[in-house]
Amino acid sequence: MQKLTSSFYRLAASGTLAALFALGGQTAAQAATDGSFTPAQRAEIVSIVRNALKTDPSILTDAVAAMQNKASEQKASSALEVVRRNKAQFGGSTTDIVLGNPHGTLSVVEFYDPRCPYCRKVLPDLDALVAAEPELRLVEKVIPVLGPNSVLDSQAIVAAGLQNAYKPFQQALMADTSAPGLDRIRHAATQAGLDADRLVKDMKSPAVAAVLAQNVALARSIDLDGTPTFIIGEQQIIPGAVSMEDLKAAVEKLKTTH
Repeated sequence: MQKLTSSFYRLAASGTLAALFALGGQTAAQAATDGSFTPAQRAEIVSIVRNALKTDPSILTDAVAAMQNKASEQKASSALEVVRRNKAQFGGSTTDIVLGNPHGTLSVVEFYDPRCPYCRKVLPDLDALVAAEPELRLVEKVIPVLGPNSVLDSQAIVAAGLQNAYKPFQQALMADTSAPGLDRIRHAATQAGLDADRLVKDMKSPAVAAVLAQNVALARSIDLDGTPTFIIGEQQIIPGAVSMEDLKAAVEKLKTTH
């Protein structure tokens, strides 16, 4: 917050200075390089900025919005560069859960927390998208970001993959609204036809811990803000509970690059 505030004032001041010096026949670039501001000029600049903000408060809103948009674009660009440099880790790891076509040409990676309500909400849309796109390769990376109960559920989902029952268990667990804990996990395991005792044991295994640690490290490497987050090929990152229409549009756009 502090960086945003100071950056805004620099932006607001520079915008006002540009207007001020344009009127006087001097460019903002010249003013910045010749260091010719006198104490009286500085005082006048401060007065102009204050009066401008009082007269039109929308200046503040517009400046902050512009900065946020630019920061988001820069962050997405940096994150995509990380994805491009680490293709195997983001989509080709042997520990990845892949839904749809394992050899599909359209790659989408989802980071999700099983206790995230938005992740639960988007599940039916992802199922429909996979069913509608025969070339879609949906890589799912579970990350526990919402506390101890998220850790338990994430461990359980990865452990279910060791019994080749990732999808049915994921569906059963994320649809269950009972109190979190091992009893709930055992119930979901039974519903999905798993060996519940083995599942609970595997949850604490080094293999499961390694998968979750790798997923969390990858999430941090792209400065992930929340769940769900979707990486569309190597060209777009979509944070949040995106609509089915937006997901379809992103996949359609991805098709044009193949």
